[in-house]
Amino acid sequence: MNQRPGNQLFDAYFTARDMREVFCDQGRVQAMLDFEAALARAEARVGLIPQTAVMSIEAACRAEHYDFAALGEAIATAGNSAIPLVKALGKQIAKNDTEAERYVHLGATSQDVMDTGLVLQLSRALELIEADLMQLGETLATQARRYAATPLAGRTWLQHATPVTLGMKIAGWLGAVTRSRQRLLELKPRLLVLQFGGASGTLAALGEQAMPIAQALAAELQLTLPDQPWHTQRDRLVEFGAVLGLIAGSLGKLGRDISLLMQTEAGEVFEPSAPGKGGSSTMPHKRNPVGAAVLIGAATRVPGLLSTLFSAMPQEHERSLGLWHAEWETLPEICCLVSGSLQQALLVANGLEVDADRMTHNLDLTQGLVLAEAVSIVLAQRVGRDTAHHLLEQCCKRAVAEQRHLRAVLGDEPQVTAELSDAELDRLLDPAHYLGQAHTWVERAVAEHFALTA
Repeated sequence: MNQRPGNQLFDAYFTARDMREVFCDQGRVQAMLDFEAALARAEARVGLIPQTAVMSIEAACRAEHYDFAALGEAIATAGNSAIPLVKALGKQIAKNDTEAERYVHLGATSQDVMDTGLVLQLSRALELIEADLMQLGETLATQARRYAATPLAGRTWLQHATPVTLGMKIAGWLGAVTRSRQRLLELKPRLLVLQFGGASGTLAALGEQAMPIAQALAAELQLTLPDQPWHTQRDRLVEFGAVLGLIAGSLGKLGRDISLLMQTEAGEVFEPSAPGKGGSSTMPHKRNPVGAAVLIGAATRVPGLLSTLFSAMPQEHERSLGLWHAEWETLPEICCLVSGSLQQALLVANGLEVDADRMTHNLDLTQGLVLAEAVSIVLAQRVGRDTAHHLLEQCCKRAVAEQRHLRAVLGDEPQVTAELSDAELDRLLDPAHYLGQAHTWVERAVAEHFALTA
């Protein structure tokens, strides 16, 4: 096998297989070879090298021809992956065409190969992430509408607050997904650009043919030709990393909510069940939120990796020492973590199990206290805000002390019954009648999703 052995025990849990293939050794090497093949075609198009050399160069630009383990050993001496790869490429070409070998890598530098290769990988990574985000948005939009009118306890500071709906909570997740999709669309033109500057960014080695070659090379790779090479201007990569960090954080929020709703004391919403999923090595009854754990784990790990990208931004002069090197594994790892998080989010969202009866039961755990605001707001319009607030506060304290439902305490309070009828109190103490704009928020979030998808 060419693939070097690595830590693969957790890959299936934290990383999507398609994304790992993008950033495996073969994926990295092939992306750099794609640059070299495209460079040969571009230089032949403008007449810098003979057309006859292109076929031999292209034939050698296949990752399966190379020993990744040997390349890895050579990198330790060379200082980057392009130097030993270009040497190996030249030898591979020379086996069949010594004339073509002299035209390999003409006018380029190692960082051109590695950075453009990375951009080609990121282009494929973007496709995977965008597809998963769109699918997740579709699923969340469906679920938000399905549960738009399903009441559950809102929770602030981890305590019961006024009622919300499950659909409203899901719409919050959906909105974050939609905004991340928008961010990716906006940054794509800045990210998917060619890196081609030669030794110090001037392309001096190519003389007057430099710009025609750069334009042809960008066209060959279906990348944009930027205003100038960006060897030590790393904002493009860091911007992408930052958006991935936002995606990881938003998915972590989804995972955190699900894990809290799955707690035994809540038991309102669950990840989909499957044989062997979420079990314990010793407790047969356990149903752990294993998908949510990935979402929270990625949201915890990505910020640290992102800080490396930010720390590596003040690079020296025209080519960096060490700071560029710090990026090599960092951004790919962020992509892999986000891909795994998206895969788990899709599984969770698609198979969401909801216990609406438990939600209703939990809403009544405080025996009507979560609706004290509803009564206070109406009563304030009749007796004044301060009077209403003080009166409801006293009634709530009495309900807790006497372990009675707030409705019963209010029904015994003359100052309340003088202003509010039994029918009014019954309505005010019904969670379904105090959901405010929850349904509106659902429809707005779903509309935003479909507007972006159209």
